[in-house]
Amino acid sequence: MTQRMRQGYAGTGPGAITPDGCAVELWARLRIGDEPEIIEAAAPAGARILELGCGAGRMTRPLAERGFTVTAVDESPEMLERVVGAERTVCAAIEDLDLGERFDVVLLASFLVNAGDPEVRRGLLRTCRRHVADGGLVLVQREGDDWHNPENVPRESVRGDAIFRLVSSEPIGPDTYSNLFEYVFPDVRWAHTFVSRRLTEEQFAQALAEAGLAVERVLTPDRTWVRAVPVAEQ
Repeated sequence: MTQRMRQGYAGTGPGAITPDGCAVELWARLRIGDEPEIIEAAAPAGARILELGCGAGRMTRPLAERGFTVTAVDESPEMLERVVGAERTVCAAIEDLDLGERFDVVLLASFLVNAGDPEVRRGLLRTCRRHVADGGLVLVQREGDDWHNPENVPRESVRGDAIFRLVSSEPIGPDTYSNLFEYVFPDVRWAHTFVSRRLTEEQFAQALAEAGLAVERVLTPDRTWVRAVPVAEQ
C-alpha cells in the first residue's frame, strides 16, 4: 500500500521513503548515540516502554538488551520490518494510536514534539498521555534552543565516515521552519526535507500541560531530553 507523504515533508535517495520523508535504508544504517543510556538512567529498571516513532529500531534493540520490554510503533511498515528486539510492533500514525493499555514509560524521541503542525503535536502528546500509567513517565526529546539560529545554519558534523549537514532552515510561518538535511556517505547520499516548529521553554511546558503532562526535570545538559509526568485530572 502506498502511503501519502505528509505535507511539507520529502526525501530523496535509495530505498523506501516514509510519509515524513525519512529514508528507511539510511535509518537502518545509522549508528545509535547515547540515547539508550539517557533513557536507561531515567526509566525504572525493567519498565514496559511504548516507543513512539521507533523508525528502524535503532533504540529498540539497545533498550531490549538493557532489560526493557518495548512495544515499538511507527507509521512505516518498511521501518518496522527492520526492528529487532521489540516484544511487538504496531503500524500506526502516532496521533491516531489507542492501544487500550498503559505503560510505565512512553518515549517520544527524534524531535517529533517539534512537529510543524500544532494539531499533529497536540495529537502526539495526547497519545503520550493516553498511554502512560499513573505514576509513569513520558520521555521527550526536543530541539535545542539554538537549532534554527541563522548563525548556526548551515552546519555539519562528521560521524564515522558520514557527514550530517543542515543545509538550510527557512522560516515559513511564526516560529515554523522548512529544513533541508543531507546525509553524505562515501557511497551514497540522502536528503530529507521536514517542517519543525520552535518551542520556547514556556511553549513546551504549555503544550505538555494542554495534554495533561508536566515537566518533572530536564535530563541532559543541552536540555533536549525531558522527563515529564502525567497530571491528575481535576
